[in-house]
Amino acid sequence: MSNIAEGYGRGGNKEFVQFLYNANGSLNELKSQIYIAEDFKLLRQEQTKTPFDLIKEIELMIKGLAKKLKETEYKGPKFKT
Repeated sequence: MSNIAEGYGRGGNKEFVQFLYNANGSLNELKSQIYIAEDFKLLRQEQTKTPFDLIKEIELMIKGLAKKLKETEYKGPKFKT
């Protein structure tokens, strides 16, 4: 969430997209931490289904937003004249 907020605050789509990719990277770090928790028997596999489902849903939203931002002619509020 912080990556997305920071990217939005930059005022340009190009920067926003970059921070969306950072947010997606953070989701992958989270997945890695969940796998580690499974390996150390801190979580059972059935406990990870919901978090993994949510992560997948969020990944799709982030990628969809990044795609739309790259396709639009609007470049962001900092480029308004």
